[in-house]
Amino acid sequence: MSLDSEALLDLSLSRGTLHRNGNGRREGDPIAKALADASTRVVDIADGRVLTCRVDGRLRLVHRAPRFDDGGESGLYLGHDDDGTNYVAIVHEGPESASGPDRGWRSLREAGADLDDTDSGVLTTAVALANWHARHRFCPRCGGPTVVEEGGWVRRCTADGSQHYPRTDAAIIVAVVDDDERILLARGPHWPEGRLSVLAGFVEAGESLEAAVHREVMEEVGLSVIDLVYKGNQPWPFPASLMVGYTAHATGTEVTLDPAEIVEAHWFTRGELSFAARSGEVGIPPRVSIARQLIEHWHGGPIEAASDSRPTVEATR
Repeated sequence: MSLDSEALLDLSLSRGTLHRNGNGRREGDPIAKALADASTRVVDIADGRVLTCRVDGRLRLVHRAPRFDDGGESGLYLGHDDDGTNYVAIVHEGPESASGPDRGWRSLREAGADLDDTDSGVLTTAVALANWHARHRFCPRCGGPTVVEEGGWVRRCTADGSQHYPRTDAAIIVAVVDDDERILLARGPHWPEGRLSVLAGFVEAGESLEAAVHREVMEEVGLSVIDLVYKGNQPWPFPASLMVGYTAHATGTEVTLDPAEIVEAHWFTRGELSFAARSGEVGIPPRVSIARQLIEHWHGGPIEAASDSRPTVEATR
């Protein structure tokens, strides 16, 4: 594997600038302390969506001041910015109505690429923590109920006292190219017709990132690859992944699909993909994803895609 001077530097969900204040989280109740400060900014999150608005054409999160009914297990301490302002997320069962033509509830997939660095970090962290809490209300060791500690960054089992922390599942994602500089794009069995992306898969137990690239490409499309180049990484909390991006060179072009993972795969030249994406024949990943960044890096610039105006497809890459 080699490192590339042309790394992906504008990964939307890796731009967060919040200080997570790990040491401070262990001192008392960080949520109560933050909510007692009128300058704290609160973000409401419901079903993975947050209220957003447009200010001077720029998409922003709608922050509010703390309220008397905030806190409890629905509160998540996210950290503080360079000015010392604390950020807290409050998790709700369902979104309330949004008033105003420029206001609306948006998911991280929909909003992440358009937010500034602070708001991107706030939303990414809030979604990641909310997803973890929703799936870890009981102890994986004994099945006992767990309670929230350290501002939402720990769950402690009330039966055996064990502590549990938010998990992150490493996954590789790789743009495979051939001798003619064509890129290989593929579709999983649960994706809609025409929706294509680069190859990806989870890192297995005891496996290095590079070994996962070789294995996943061979398993999914039957190709051997060389010249792996690390391009960057970003969190992908759907529900808890860290996507580690690579490019790789295929030693051949004849694909053999694993139908359980891939139902179609095609090689594209830059011109072919540009036309197919613009016409809507092919849908490519949203701009917020590292998959889109890998594709556009290969392409040499942004791709105009009809799929950008369609509702976001909930997929893993």
